[in-house]
Amino acid sequence: MVHLPTPTHEISHPLLHEKQIRLFVKRDDLIHQEIMGNKWRKLKYNLEEMKSRGLKSLVTLGGAYSNHIAAVAAAAHDYCLESIGIIRGDELHEASNPTLAFVHAKGMKLEFVDRPTYRAWRDNPAGILEKFPNSYFLPEGGTNRLAIKGCEEIIQEINESFDILVTPVGTGGTMAGLVGSARVDHKIIGISSLKGDFVHKSFKKLLTGNHIKGNNYEIIDHYHFGGYGKTRPELIDFINWFKENFSIQLDPIYTGKSFFGVWDMIKTDKFEKNLKIVLLHTGGLQGIEGFNRKNENIIQ
Repeated sequence: MVHLPTPTHEISHPLLHEKQIRLFVKRDDLIHQEIMGNKWRKLKYNLEEMKSRGLKSLVTLGGAYSNHIAAVAAAAHDYCLESIGIIRGDELHEASNPTLAFVHAKGMKLEFVDRPTYRAWRDNPAGILEKFPNSYFLPEGGTNRLAIKGCEEIIQEINESFDILVTPVGTGGTMAGLVGSARVDHKIIGISSLKGDFVHKSFKKLLTGNHIKGNNYEIIDHYHFGGYGKTRPELIDFINWFKENFSIQLDPIYTGKSFFGVWDMIKTDKFEKNLKIVLLHTGGLQGIEGFNRKNENIIQ
Protein backbone atom coordinates (compact mmCIF):
# COMPACT_ATOMS: atom_id res chain seq x y z
CA MET A 1 0.00 0.00 0.00
CA VAL A 2 1.27 3.47 -0.91
CA HIS A 3 1.10 6.12 1.83
CA LEU A 4 0.98 9.65 0.44
CA PRO A 5 1.61 12.40 1.17
CA THR A 6 4.45 11.39 3.45
CA PRO A 7 4.76 13.36 6.68
CA THR A 8 7.31 16.05 7.48
CA HIS A 9 8.44 15.76 11.10
CA GLU A 10 10.32 18.38 13.08
CA ILE A 11 13.07 17.05 15.32
CA SER A 12 14.31 18.68 18.50
CA HIS A 13 17.79 18.67 20.03
CA PRO A 14 19.83 21.06 22.22
CA LEU A 15 22.27 21.68 19.36
CA LEU A 16 19.44 22.97 17.16
CA HIS A 17 18.26 25.33 19.89
CA GLU A 18 21.81 26.55 20.44
CA LYS A 19 22.37 27.21 16.73
CA GLN A 20 18.84 28.57 16.23
CA ILE A 21 18.04 26.12 13.43
CA ARG A 22 14.72 24.35 12.90
CA LEU A 23 15.23 20.93 11.35
CA PHE A 24 12.59 18.76 9.68
CA VAL A 25 12.66 15.30 8.09
CA LYS A 26 10.51 14.58 5.03
CA ARG A 27 9.74 10.90 5.62
CA ASP A 28 9.67 9.44 2.12
CA ASP A 29 10.94 6.20 3.67
CA LEU A 30 7.31 5.71 4.73
CA ILE A 31 5.83 5.70 1.20
CA HIS A 32 5.87 1.92 0.83
CA GLN A 33 7.46 -0.89 2.80
CA GLU A 34 9.25 -2.34 -0.24
CA ILE A 35 9.11 0.37 -2.95
CA MET A 36 10.63 2.98 -0.71
CA GLY A 37 11.32 6.68 -0.99
CA ASN A 38 12.67 8.17 -4.19
CA LYS A 39 12.54 4.75 -5.88
CA TRP A 40 8.73 4.81 -5.76
CA ARG A 41 8.67 8.36 -7.06
CA LYS A 42 11.00 7.46 -9.93
CA LEU A 43 8.91 4.43 -10.89
CA LYS A 44 5.49 6.11 -10.71
CA TYR A 45 5.33 7.71 -14.17
CA ASN A 46 7.54 5.10 -15.78
CA LEU A 47 5.02 2.42 -14.86
CA GLU A 48 2.23 4.58 -16.29
CA GLU A 49 4.20 5.02 -19.52
CA MET A 50 4.88 1.29 -19.68
CA LYS A 51 1.17 0.57 -19.29
CA SER A 52 0.27 3.07 -22.02
CA ARG A 53 2.59 1.24 -24.41
CA GLY A 54 1.07 -2.11 -23.56
CA LEU A 55 4.41 -3.54 -22.39
CA LYS A 56 4.57 -6.30 -19.79
CA SER A 57 8.31 -6.68 -19.32
CA LEU A 58 10.58 -4.28 -17.41
CA VAL A 59 14.37 -4.54 -17.72
CA THR A 60 16.96 -2.61 -15.74
CA LEU A 61 20.44 -2.95 -14.30
CA GLY A 62 22.26 -2.41 -11.03
CA GLY A 63 24.70 -3.65 -8.44
CA ALA A 64 24.26 -6.58 -6.12
CA TYR A 65 22.85 -4.46 -3.28
CA SER A 66 20.92 -1.98 -5.43
CA ASN A 67 17.91 -0.23 -3.91
CA HIS A 68 16.71 0.37 -7.46
CA ILE A 69 16.83 -3.32 -8.37
CA ALA A 70 14.91 -4.20 -5.20
CA ALA A 71 12.25 -1.55 -5.85
CA VAL A 72 11.76 -2.60 -9.49
CA ALA A 73 11.33 -6.25 -8.49
CA ALA A 74 8.78 -5.33 -5.81
CA ALA A 75 6.83 -3.00 -8.11
CA ALA A 76 6.78 -5.52 -10.96
CA HIS A 77 5.49 -8.18 -8.57
CA ASP A 78 2.73 -5.86 -7.29
CA TYR A 79 1.69 -4.86 -10.83
CA CYS A 80 1.90 -8.42 -12.24
CA LEU A 81 4.72 -7.51 -14.64
CA GLU A 82 7.79 -9.43 -15.71
CA SER A 83 11.06 -7.94 -14.42
CA ILE A 84 14.59 -8.60 -15.57
CA GLY A 85 17.60 -7.42 -13.60
CA ILE A 86 21.05 -7.21 -15.16
CA ILE A 87 23.43 -7.52 -12.22
CA ARG A 88 27.05 -6.40 -12.15
CA GLY A 89 29.25 -9.37 -11.22
CA ASP A 90 29.24 -12.70 -13.06
CA GLU A 91 30.51 -14.45 -9.91
CA LEU A 92 27.22 -13.75 -8.15
CA HIS A 93 24.04 -15.84 -7.95
CA GLU A 94 20.47 -15.51 -6.65
CA ALA A 95 21.42 -16.26 -3.04
CA SER A 96 24.60 -14.15 -2.81
CA ASN A 97 23.04 -11.58 -0.47
CA PRO A 98 19.65 -10.55 0.98
CA THR A 99 18.91 -8.09 -1.85
CA LEU A 100 19.37 -10.69 -4.59
CA ALA A 101 17.43 -13.26 -2.59
CA PHE A 102 14.60 -10.75 -2.18
CA VAL A 103 14.34 -9.83 -5.86
CA HIS A 104 14.57 -13.49 -6.89
CA ALA A 105 11.68 -14.27 -4.51
CA LYS A 106 9.70 -11.45 -6.14
CA GLY A 107 10.07 -13.20 -9.50
CA MET A 108 12.78 -11.05 -11.07
CA LYS A 109 14.83 -12.88 -13.69
CA LEU A 110 18.50 -12.21 -12.99
CA GLU A 111 21.17 -11.88 -15.64
CA PHE A 112 24.67 -11.78 -14.15
CA VAL A 113 27.26 -10.16 -16.37
CA ASP A 114 30.95 -9.33 -15.98
CA ARG A 115 31.93 -5.79 -15.17
CA PRO A 116 33.15 -4.77 -18.66
CA THR A 117 29.86 -5.96 -20.19
CA TYR A 118 27.91 -4.17 -17.49
CA ARG A 119 29.72 -0.88 -18.12
CA ALA A 120 29.21 -1.21 -21.87
CA TRP A 121 25.48 -1.86 -21.49
CA ARG A 122 25.07 0.86 -18.88
CA ASP A 123 26.67 3.43 -21.18
CA ASN A 124 24.91 2.15 -24.30
CA PRO A 125 21.70 0.21 -23.58
CA ALA A 126 21.29 -0.87 -27.21
CA GLY A 127 22.75 -4.25 -26.27
CA ILE A 128 20.15 -4.67 -23.54
CA LEU A 129 17.26 -3.85 -25.86
CA GLU A 130 18.60 -6.28 -28.48
CA LYS A 131 18.78 -9.06 -25.89
CA PHE A 132 15.40 -8.22 -24.35
CA PRO A 133 13.17 -6.83 -27.14
CA ASN A 134 9.67 -5.56 -26.37
CA SER A 135 10.77 -4.61 -22.87
CA TYR A 136 10.60 -1.25 -21.13
CA PHE A 137 14.12 -0.15 -20.18
CA LEU A 138 15.08 1.74 -17.04
CA PRO A 139 18.66 2.99 -16.61
CA GLU A 140 20.87 2.33 -13.60
CA GLY A 141 19.36 4.05 -10.58
CA GLY A 142 16.10 4.62 -12.46
CA THR A 143 16.84 8.22 -13.45
CA ASN A 144 15.18 9.44 -16.64
CA ARG A 145 12.75 12.19 -17.64
CA LEU A 146 9.74 10.48 -16.07
CA ALA A 147 11.66 9.70 -12.88
CA ILE A 148 12.50 13.39 -12.52
CA LYS A 149 8.84 14.24 -13.05
CA GLY A 150 7.91 11.97 -10.15
CA CYS A 151 10.49 13.59 -7.87
CA GLU A 152 9.15 17.05 -8.71
CA GLU A 153 6.09 16.23 -6.60
CA ILE A 154 8.04 15.98 -3.34
CA ILE A 155 8.11 19.71 -2.61
CA GLN A 156 4.38 20.00 -3.28
CA GLU A 157 3.76 17.78 -0.24
CA ILE A 158 5.76 19.91 2.21
CA ASN A 159 3.21 22.16 3.89
CA GLU A 160 5.78 23.65 6.28
CA SER A 161 7.62 26.69 4.93
CA PHE A 162 11.37 26.14 4.61
CA ASP A 163 14.56 27.76 3.41
CA ILE A 164 16.73 24.77 2.47
CA LEU A 165 15.90 21.25 1.31
CA VAL A 166 18.69 18.68 1.49
CA THR A 167 18.80 15.41 -0.45
CA PRO A 168 21.31 12.62 -0.97
CA VAL A 169 22.80 12.53 -4.49
CA GLY A 170 23.52 9.41 -6.51
CA THR A 171 22.45 9.53 -10.13
CA GLY A 172 21.00 13.00 -9.50
CA GLY A 173 17.41 12.34 -10.58
CA THR A 174 15.84 13.20 -7.23
CA MET A 175 17.79 16.43 -6.91
CA ALA A 176 16.96 17.39 -10.49
CA GLY A 177 13.27 17.04 -9.69
CA LEU A 178 13.67 19.19 -6.59
CA VAL A 179 15.61 21.89 -8.43
CA GLY A 180 12.99 21.92 -11.18
CA SER A 181 10.09 22.37 -8.77
CA ALA A 182 11.68 24.61 -6.12
CA ARG A 183 10.51 28.18 -5.60
CA VAL A 184 12.96 31.03 -6.08
CA ASP A 185 13.28 31.39 -2.29
CA HIS A 186 14.18 27.72 -1.81
CA LYS A 187 17.73 26.43 -1.90
CA ILE A 188 18.37 22.78 -2.75
CA ILE A 189 21.50 21.16 -1.32
CA GLY A 190 22.69 17.76 -2.47
CA ILE A 191 25.09 15.67 -0.40
CA SER A 192 26.96 13.43 -2.82
CA SER A 193 27.55 9.78 -1.96
CA LEU A 194 30.06 9.59 -4.80
CA LYS A 195 33.72 10.53 -4.75
CA GLY A 196 34.99 12.85 -7.47
CA ASP A 197 34.35 16.17 -9.16
CA PHE A 198 32.49 14.46 -12.02
CA VAL A 199 29.25 14.58 -10.01
CA HIS A 200 28.99 18.36 -10.64
CA LYS A 201 29.37 18.05 -14.42
CA SER A 202 27.04 15.06 -14.54
CA PHE A 203 24.34 16.96 -12.68
CA LYS A 204 24.61 20.03 -14.90
CA LYS A 205 24.32 17.75 -17.91
CA LEU A 206 21.23 16.14 -16.38
CA LEU A 207 19.60 19.55 -15.86
CA THR A 208 20.43 20.69 -19.39
CA GLY A 209 19.21 17.46 -20.96
CA ASN A 210 15.87 17.78 -19.17
CA HIS A 211 15.48 21.54 -19.76
CA ILE A 212 15.61 22.38 -16.05
CA LYS A 213 16.70 25.97 -15.53
CA GLY A 214 16.79 26.28 -11.74
CA ASN A 215 20.13 27.41 -10.39
CA ASN A 216 19.57 27.91 -6.65
CA TYR A 217 21.35 24.70 -5.67
CA GLU A 218 24.64 23.39 -4.34
CA ILE A 219 26.24 19.95 -4.38
CA ILE A 220 28.53 19.19 -1.45
CA ASP A 221 31.00 16.44 -2.23
CA HIS A 222 33.12 15.97 0.90
CA TYR A 223 30.85 13.69 2.94
CA HIS A 224 31.29 10.59 0.78
CA PHE A 225 33.46 8.78 3.40
CA GLY A 226 35.74 7.32 0.75
CA GLY A 227 33.27 6.86 -2.10
CA TYR A 228 30.10 5.03 -3.04
CA GLY A 229 29.38 2.21 -0.62
CA LYS A 230 32.29 3.19 1.63
CA THR A 231 31.87 4.00 5.31
CA ARG A 232 33.90 4.98 8.35
CA PRO A 233 33.26 4.39 12.06
CA GLU A 234 32.11 7.97 12.65
CA LEU A 235 29.37 7.55 10.03
CA ILE A 236 28.11 4.31 11.58
CA ASP A 237 28.22 5.89 15.04
CA PHE A 238 26.12 8.80 13.75
CA ILE A 239 23.54 6.49 12.13
CA ASN A 240 23.11 4.57 15.39
CA TRP A 241 23.04 7.78 17.43
CA PHE A 242 20.40 9.33 15.15
CA LYS A 243 18.14 6.29 15.46
CA GLU A 244 18.55 6.19 19.24
CA ASN A 245 17.71 9.89 19.60
CA PHE A 246 15.03 10.38 16.94
CA SER A 247 13.72 6.85 16.16
CA ILE A 248 14.55 7.29 12.47
CA GLN A 249 16.60 4.62 10.70
CA LEU A 250 19.18 5.84 8.18
CA ASP A 251 21.13 3.81 5.63
CA PRO A 252 24.94 3.95 5.23
CA ILE A 253 24.95 4.62 1.46
CA TYR A 254 22.75 7.68 1.03
CA THR A 255 20.72 9.08 3.92
CA GLY A 256 23.35 8.44 6.58
CA LYS A 257 25.89 10.52 4.68
CA SER A 258 23.38 13.25 3.85
CA PHE A 259 22.11 13.62 7.42
CA PHE A 260 25.65 13.41 8.82
CA GLY A 261 26.73 16.22 6.49
CA VAL A 262 23.93 18.54 7.56
CA TRP A 263 24.45 17.81 11.26
CA ASP A 264 28.16 18.51 10.88
CA MET A 265 27.46 21.75 9.02
CA ILE A 266 25.10 22.85 11.80
CA LYS A 267 27.72 22.07 14.46
CA THR A 268 30.41 24.01 12.60
CA ASP A 269 28.20 27.06 11.90
CA LYS A 270 28.01 26.62 8.13
CA PHE A 271 24.37 27.75 8.20
CA GLU A 272 22.97 31.14 9.15
CA LYS A 273 20.75 31.38 12.20
CA ASN A 274 16.95 31.20 11.99
CA LEU A 275 16.89 28.86 9.00
CA LYS A 276 14.33 26.12 8.46
CA ILE A 277 15.98 23.08 6.89
CA VAL A 278 14.22 19.98 5.55
CA LEU A 279 16.14 16.71 5.23
CA LEU A 280 14.70 14.38 2.60
CA HIS A 281 14.73 10.75 3.70
CA THR A 282 14.93 8.85 0.41
CA GLY A 283 14.57 5.36 1.87
CA GLY A 284 17.19 2.81 0.91
CA LEU A 285 16.76 0.77 4.06
CA GLN A 286 16.54 -2.61 2.32
CA GLY A 287 20.32 -2.73 1.97
CA ILE A 288 21.04 -2.60 5.70
CA GLU A 289 20.61 -6.35 6.21
CA GLY A 290 23.21 -7.15 3.57
CA PHE A 291 25.52 -4.44 4.89
CA ASN A 292 25.30 -5.85 8.39
CA ARG A 293 26.05 -9.37 7.20
CA LYS A 294 29.30 -8.10 5.71
CA ASN A 295 30.13 -5.86 8.67
CA GLU A 296 29.22 -7.79 11.83
CA ASN A 297 25.87 -6.07 12.49
CA ILE A 298 27.37 -2.65 13.14
CA ILE A 299 24.15 -0.79 12.27
CA GLN A 300 21.70 -1.23 15.14
